[in-house]
Amino acid sequence: MKVAIVTGAGSGIGRASALALLEAGYNVALAGRRADALQQTVQMAGALGRNALPVATDATKAESVEALFEATRRAWGRLDVLFNNAGTGAPPVPLDELTVAQWQSVVDINLTAAFLCTQQAFKLMKSQDPKGGRIINNGSISAHAPRPFSAPYTATKHAITGLTKATSLDGRAHGIACGQIDIGNAASDMTNRMVSGVPQADGRMMPEPRMDVAHVANAVVQMANLPLDTNILFMTIMATNMPFVGRG
Repeated sequence: MKVAIVTGAGSGIGRASALALLEAGYNVALAGRRADALQQTVQMAGALGRNALPVATDATKAESVEALFEATRRAWGRLDVLFNNAGTGAPPVPLDELTVAQWQSVVDINLTAAFLCTQQAFKLMKSQDPKGGRIINNGSISAHAPRPFSAPYTATKHAITGLTKATSLDGRAHGIACGQIDIGNAASDMTNRMVSGVPQADGRMMPEPRMDVAHVANAVVQMANLPLDTNILFMTIMATNMPFVGRG
């Protein structure tokens, strides 16, 4: 049975992806800050919850990430898939009104946490037998085009694209594949505000369509299940009518 780690597994895309990986036959370590939310994910898995390992983790802290990977290694002996999913945004205010603390919080969660998890995944995947594995990074439509008032989120998602490319290159010699899934408007608590309206490039406030988060989870499983000699480097999955292509 293959082994996966999913960060941000207590809600939204992370929870849906963890449940889909369990359904696909994986053992899954569930990482997130809130132990109660992780336990809810385990309960939602029903009988498959026996194959889940909830590990309360602050992925912005190196020692907490090390403990997550060590718990996974002790439980199952290896790691086949890491889904770097945990992420956050800053309040949608003009760039000059953002505080340094708000900027730093987004950088810590969206970028530093992904690096720390990638680093630990490399150490485990390089040393296990058979060696190798797959890392999937949660990018965003914002990795290609910004929304108004989204400087920290957009900057970190562009940085994730660079991390994906560098990880893919550095992993080649060790059988480690890395790809990125860029998601547009999956229905979750994080996108609830899009139902009532979000700022557009032309200054208007407009509702935006969303898609079932289960479609994202299924796409993550598709990427995870590929043999290591095949990689989806970048996948974009989005609500068909969301304003990504076209003029604002």
